[in-house]
Amino acid sequence: MTNVSRRVFAAAVAIGAVEVGRGVPRAKAHTLLAQAAPTAPPAAPARVRATLIKGARIFNGTAPALVEGMDVLIEGNMIRRIERGIDAPSGTTVIDAGGRTMMPGLIDAHWHSVLSSVSLARILQSDFGYLNIVAARANRDALLRGFTSVRDVGGNVFALQQATDEGIIEGPRIYPSGPTLSQTGGHGDFRGPNEVPTNPGAPLDYLQRIGMTLIADGVPEVIRRTREILRMGASQVKVMAGGGVSSLYDPVDVTQYTFDEMKAAVEVAATWNTYVTVHAFTDGSVQQAINAGVRCIEHGMLLEEPTIRLMAEKGVWFSSQPILDDEDAIPFSDPVNRAKFIEVTNGTDRAYRLAKAHNLKIAFGTDTLFDPELAKKQGKQLAKLTRWFSPFETLKMATHDNAQLLAMSGPRNPYPGKLGVIEADAYADLLLVNGDPVRDINLIADPEHNLALIMKDGRVHKSTLA
Repeated sequence: MTNVSRRVFAAAVAIGAVEVGRGVPRAKAHTLLAQAAPTAPPAAPARVRATLIKGARIFNGTAPALVEGMDVLIEGNMIRRIERGIDAPSGTTVIDAGGRTMMPGLIDAHWHSVLSSVSLARILQSDFGYLNIVAARANRDALLRGFTSVRDVGGNVFALQQATDEGIIEGPRIYPSGPTLSQTGGHGDFRGPNEVPTNPGAPLDYLQRIGMTLIADGVPEVIRRTREILRMGASQVKVMAGGGVSSLYDPVDVTQYTFDEMKAAVEVAATWNTYVTVHAFTDGSVQQAINAGVRCIEHGMLLEEPTIRLMAEKGVWFSSQPILDDEDAIPFSDPVNRAKFIEVTNGTDRAYRLAKAHNLKIAFGTDTLFDPELAKKQGKQLAKLTRWFSPFETLKMATHDNAQLLAMSGPRNPYPGKLGVIEADAYADLLLVNGDPVRDINLIADPEHNLALIMKDGRVHKSTLA
């Protein structure tokens, strides 16, 4: 290596380290390294690929009425024009929608790439490389169900995100939360029953070592761990604020973290210009989180009206899931977990009714866990929202509204363009549906037969069109 080459390489490493430290996703930092390395003379610029989709009925993500007979011109990964009678530029790929409904790609605001399709026992016993391979397949399947973006709210998915963004694997855009932050004995503490009291000199347990969760107690440690999560590239920070169903040692009624600890996590996230979302079911845990500055509540099935009213006053998001004790229930063999699941799902109906009555900002997610067969029902879970919302409200929630939640990550947003809408200068994440999902939401529940085309970032990932 010449002296010049050594200086260029050293500068590249420095740039990459600084950018990752600033919260730039690792994929972007790797790109910076590549840009700083010696290169051949630049080739002639490649022609931007263009696709023209003709004759679609458009659900734009914001209005219930479909707009008939529209053409959509896509250049690269962006929608550029939406008009009638667009002439295809030379070299453009033309797709005849045949009157099918075009709609934005779906967004799952509470997804677990690593946890959705593997049992908890296997997660605790498997090498992380194996878990990543399973997660890659789970995310590809989610994309083929029409979900072009997910907010991953717990787990080390940074390599998965990088491989997806680089086109190595297929899958939705990932808004990573990285490791969940939990107190000792909290919802993210999956250590064995005899692994306490903690020995300060002992190594971290397996799930902490692979970055699925981090345990922090006391303000200084919460500050440090939150900074580490953001340093890894998290879009937003996920904190366990109350008891959970899948964990063994924390009853649902427990409020987790003190006010000062929760406020410390919120303040660190604010210095990075992003936000904290919390796992919580109960009034005590949610009220403390809101008073500490938390901007989004995950679950919230056991909330009473005064807490819902407080969320409305503060503009806090209600990111809940239509989880019921029905044929699609999350499987729990342990009677303790099963009892907690029943307690939580008994509150689902009332929570949604209160949230709607008080006009909360409501996001849709699935929170699929530990079961590949249940993961296949992602679209069916969305369709269940029609117990409380119209098909239009449901589709708007899973497209435009969820996109507004994703955008709250501000400068930490890995995909800062417009999502969740069919508009000029929005990302070309879209579906062609055989039929009108605004009239029949159950079309989304059967993506294999009803999604004729799935496009993400301007690239077709599925097409049954001639």
